[in-house]
Amino acid sequence: MGEENKEVPETEVSEEVSVVAEASDGQAVAEQNSPYKGFLGKVDNFFGITKSGSKFKTEIVAGLTTFMAMVYILIVNPNMFANIGGLSFQGMFIATSIGAIVGTMLMAFLAKMPLAQASGMGVNAFVVFNLVIYGGLTYANAMVFTLLDGIIFIILTVTGLRKYIFTAIPDEVRKAINVGLGLFIAFIGLQNAGVIVGDSSTLVNLVSFNVLKSDFVTWTNGTVGGMLPALVAILGVVAIAILTYKKVKGAILWGILGSAVLFYVMAGFGCLAGGVQTIFDADGKLLEDALEVPAGGTLQLTNGLACKQIFTSISINNPFTAFAAWGKESAGKVFYEGFNFSDYLGVEGNNAGSLVLLLITSALSLCMLDMFDTLGTLYGACSKGGLLDKDGNPIRMNKCMLADAIATSVGAVAGTSTVTTFVESSAGVAAGGKTGFTALVTGLCFLVAMFLSPIAQLIPSAATATALIWVGVLMMSSVTNIEWTNPAVALPAFLTIAVMAFGYEISYGIGMGIISSVIVRICTGKIKSISIVTWIIAAFFLATFILTH
Repeated sequence: MGEENKEVPETEVSEEVSVVAEASDGQAVAEQNSPYKGFLGKVDNFFGITKSGSKFKTEIVAGLTTFMAMVYILIVNPNMFANIGGLSFQGMFIATSIGAIVGTMLMAFLAKMPLAQASGMGVNAFVVFNLVIYGGLTYANAMVFTLLDGIIFIILTVTGLRKYIFTAIPDEVRKAINVGLGLFIAFIGLQNAGVIVGDSSTLVNLVSFNVLKSDFVTWTNGTVGGMLPALVAILGVVAIAILTYKKVKGAILWGILGSAVLFYVMAGFGCLAGGVQTIFDADGKLLEDALEVPAGGTLQLTNGLACKQIFTSISINNPFTAFAAWGKESAGKVFYEGFNFSDYLGVEGNNAGSLVLLLITSALSLCMLDMFDTLGTLYGACSKGGLLDKDGNPIRMNKCMLADAIATSVGAVAGTSTVTTFVESSAGVAAGGKTGFTALVTGLCFLVAMFLSPIAQLIPSAATATALIWVGVLMMSSVTNIEWTNPAVALPAFLTIAVMAFGYEISYGIGMGIISSVIVRICTGKIKSISIVTWIIAAFFLATFILTH
């Protein structure tokens, strides 16, 4: 093959993208290659769409794809915070939406990257359960911790220290992050679709497809289970693979939408079948003659009855009632209630000393969770879109991290947990997104969804799961970049991947990889290759495992 057909290395593409982004300040440079005039030309110049090799249509499809893949957070996060007394789903829906809108718009206009942000999974669970329910703090107290987290990250980012922290991660760990993220996000998708289900003996198991013994679909307290969602997700992923092979633009988005249609079509046919209604008490005991669900009990419907419930559960509510709930329960509560720790100190055994210890250990955990979730996601998502510089780091990383830090601070004021870059952004990058215009589209979708929450809920988790699983497929290719024949490299890489996927925590996987890498280097006589920043990071992670995990 001739030189003119030689494939451009990913690093060269990345450098071009980086130059384009910085050239957006010089309008003449961008305008020379923009085919658009007027307003569209200015938008193209600002985001560098043409310069990056992308198109408006591609960016729009990518933005919609990212939104469809991560819109579930608008349902999951409010449900999690609803475990805290005094908070409603409606109010937290608005708080979560505001965090997602602000964070994603910052990615669009400040960082100009095709990434989206929202309240992070894992961090929200830490806030709800570790700090409030089991830690003894109030919801407002927890928002103070989140606000401090954001402020600290702003300082680290402005001073440039946060970037050095990322570059101090050992090379083998950085390569493993991409693979670990892929397995992690695929695991989330498989769980959301009910392909992987809980099991008391093995912790996880494959859903049963035995048509003679298992139900086609079940409905348990609002959760759809059985074979229906699992089949939809599997068929959806297969469809995405075929569309991608055929080079169909927006294959992931079409896979999500097609899976949603398939879900309701199959549920519609299921309505023709018979069904069974089963009621359990709060202890899980079967109540054979019960007509009503007791307090704390469970209602389970199967097959035809479950399918009918899927449709009857759809309702359209006044979205402005949610804004009223948010204003009463969450908005600004960090300031007028957050610094009152009387509830915590009023518990027997708690004192000022234990409060200080809780503050230090919790701040340490939040910092580690937020920092490495964001850094890991940045590397994983950007590597798939050719958005890395010549050194293998995400372009405009400092601005991406500043967007994350500011969004976390604003989110705390709005009343939601740490806002961070979502691994689901990889779905949009995989769909072709290269610029901040992708993030703008995603942010606008979140803005619309804030007023149309019932409609957003129409996309079943089985449909959005197809994108997550497919992204996992794409990100697995990076496993070939790891030098598995070298034990000193293989162990940290493996632990990073395994803990991420099986431990269900991105930051802990990175931490385990870094600690093991330091130990291996010490024992193999390569202690001088460990930088001071790497030593500090390893020490912080070790303290996190010992004191807080």
